[in-house]
Amino acid sequence: MKKLKFTLILLSSLMVVRPVNAQSIDDGKKFLYYEKFISAKNAFQGLLNANPANEEAAYWLGQTLIAPDEDKDIAGARAIYAKGLAANPNSALLNAGMGHVELLEGKTQEARNHFETAISLSKGKSIDVLDAVGFANGDFDSKLGDGAYAVEKLQQAINIKGFKDARVMTDLGDAYRKAGDGGSAQRTYEAALGIDSRYARAKYRIGRIYQSQGETQRDIFLRYYDEAIALDPNYTTMYWKLYQYFYETDVTKSAQYLDKYLAAKGSDELNACFLTAQMKYAQGLFAETITACDNCIAASPAPYPNLYGVKAYAAYKLGDSVTAKSAFDMYFQKQKPEKIGPRDYETYAKILLKFPGNETLAGTMIDKAVDLDSTEAGKVALLKSIASVYESRQQYAEAGDWYKKVLNIKKIPTKTEIFKAGYSYYRVEKFAPALEMFDLYTKKYPDDMLGFFWMGRSYWSVDSTMAYGLANNSFAKAIAIGEAYPDKSRILSDLMFSYKYLIAYAANVEKDKNIALSYIDRALLVDSSNLEMKTNKDVISKITFKPNTKPVNKADNISVGVDGSITATGKDGSSTVFTKEGKITIIKDGITTIIENGKVTMIGKDGKVINQPPTPPTPPNRPAQQKPGGGATPKKK
Repeated sequence: MKKLKFTLILLSSLMVVRPVNAQSIDDGKKFLYYEKFISAKNAFQGLLNANPANEEAAYWLGQTLIAPDEDKDIAGARAIYAKGLAANPNSALLNAGMGHVELLEGKTQEARNHFETAISLSKGKSIDVLDAVGFANGDFDSKLGDGAYAVEKLQQAINIKGFKDARVMTDLGDAYRKAGDGGSAQRTYEAALGIDSRYARAKYRIGRIYQSQGETQRDIFLRYYDEAIALDPNYTTMYWKLYQYFYETDVTKSAQYLDKYLAAKGSDELNACFLTAQMKYAQGLFAETITACDNCIAASPAPYPNLYGVKAYAAYKLGDSVTAKSAFDMYFQKQKPEKIGPRDYETYAKILLKFPGNETLAGTMIDKAVDLDSTEAGKVALLKSIASVYESRQQYAEAGDWYKKVLNIKKIPTKTEIFKAGYSYYRVEKFAPALEMFDLYTKKYPDDMLGFFWMGRSYWSVDSTMAYGLANNSFAKAIAIGEAYPDKSRILSDLMFSYKYLIAYAANVEKDKNIALSYIDRALLVDSSNLEMKTNKDVISKITFKPNTKPVNKADNISVGVDGSITATGKDGSSTVFTKEGKITIIKDGITTIIENGKVTMIGKDGKVINQPPTPPTPPNRPAQQKPGGGATPKKK
C-alpha cells in the first residue's frame, strides 16, 4: 500500500485476496511502538485470521499481549505460541516467543532451552530471532532475564551483514543497562539514533539512564525527554512517563501531559475516563472526583476497578465514611488481589473501624498491608497508624496489641514505642502484658527509671494490699536510678511517687518507723520544699508502731504466665496466683484459699471445702497522706 507502486493489474489482483483496509506486520509493530495495544492486537490478529500459518503475526500478537507494564496476558501469549508451535514446531521465532513467556513465568531453564532451540533452528543468522531472544532477556525494569546473555545475542544480531535497525540497536542498549553497563548503554542508544535520527525511544532511554541517578540529574533527563517528544510528538510513552513524574510534585504539569497522552493514545486508552477522574483527585477536587467516578462507572458495563478506589479515597478525604466504605467494599470485590497495595489495606482498615463489628476484618487488612510493605519503617508506620486509631477510641487493649506488634517488627524499638505498648495495657488493667512490656523497657534501657517505675505501678495494682511487696524492688530500682539523674525536674513526680509507695509499705506492712522516715528524708533531699513529705514526717515521727508478731511475707520469686496470671512465692512457702480477672488463689501448708468477687473459699488437704471459713484479716490501712499520688499521667518521651 503506502510507499509502494503497483501496476493496475497487480493492484487489482491484490485487492482480490486482501481488503483495502488490511494492515501489515509493520503497521502492527508501529502501533506497538506507540503502545497502542488494542490497535496492534487487532492488526496482528487480523493477519493471523487471514493466514493461521503466519508465524511472524503470531509472534507479534503474543508480544502485544505481554508488552503492557500492567495487566500482561501471559496465559494468552502462551496459548498463541503453543498453538503456533503445534502446527510448526520448527518455527524459530515462535520458539523464541515461548521462551519469553516461560521467562515471565519464572521458568528460567525451560526458557533458555527454547531460546537456544530458536537460535539453532535459525542457524544464528536471523536478526529477528536473535533480537527476540535478546529483547526477552534485556528488560532492565524486570528482575527476570540474563543481561549478559541478552548482550551476547544482540551483538550477534548487529554483526550480521546488512544490519541497520534502530529498534534492535536500542534493544542492545537496554541489554547493556540490564547488565549494569550504563556507559555502553548510552553509546548504543546514540548509535541507534545514528541509524534513525527520529527514533524517540532511544532518546528516551538515554534520559532514563540519567533519571536512575537521582534528582540531581533532573535537568539532564528532562532535557532528553523533551528532545524525545520533539523527535516524535506521537510517542505516547514519553507523555505517560512525564504525567507520572509530575503527578506528586506539580499537578498542573502532570495534567497537561495527561491531556497530551490521551490525545496521542486515542481510543486505545480504555481507562481514559478513570485517568481524568484520578487527575481531579490529584488536584484536590474531591467532590468532583466522586461525580466523575460515578459517571465513568455508569457508562461502562465492566467499570475499571480503580474507579471505586479513587472514589473511596475522595470520600475519605471529605470525611464521608459511608460513601468511602461502600466504594472500598466494591474496590476490594472487583480489584485483582495482586494490584491492591499497602495503602489501600491501611485506609480501608481505618474506615472499617468507624463501623462497629468490623474490627476483625480491619485487623486482617492491616496485617496484609504489613506483609506487602518491604521496609521496616513502612511496616512500623502501618502498625502505629492502626494502634493510634484504637488509642483515639480509648480501646487501649487493642491499641496495646498493635503497639506490641511494632516491637516484633522493629529491630531497635524506641523508648516511646515500648512504653506505648505497656501503658496501653496498664490503662485497662491488663497488668501481665503491661509488665512484659515494662520489663522489656528495663532491659533495653536499664539506665532509664521509667520502665522500673511503671513495673512498680503494675505490680502494685496486682498486689494492691502490698501483702507480698511485689512492687518493692521495682520502685527501689526506680529511686536508685532517679536519684542519680543530674536534672530531676523531668522525673520528679515519678520519683516522689516511688518514695511514697515505699514509705507506705514500711509504715503499714513492715511497721518500721525508721525505714519509713529514711525514705522521707531521701525524698526531702530531692525536694526540700515538698509539703506532703514534711507532713508525713511529722505524723509518722509521732506514731508508736506495734511490732509485727510474724515476719512480713515478701515474695521471693515472681513470674508472669502466658495466660496473663502472676505467681508469687512467699518467704513462708506459700504460693499465690493472681489472675488477670482479679481472682487470687493462695496455697499454703496444703490449704487452698480462693478469693474471688469478695468471697473467700478454703479447701482442705482432702480436697473438701472447709465450712465456716475464717474471716480474712483486714489488710493494714495506709494513712491517706501516705498513698502514692501524682505521676499518674505518663510524660511523653
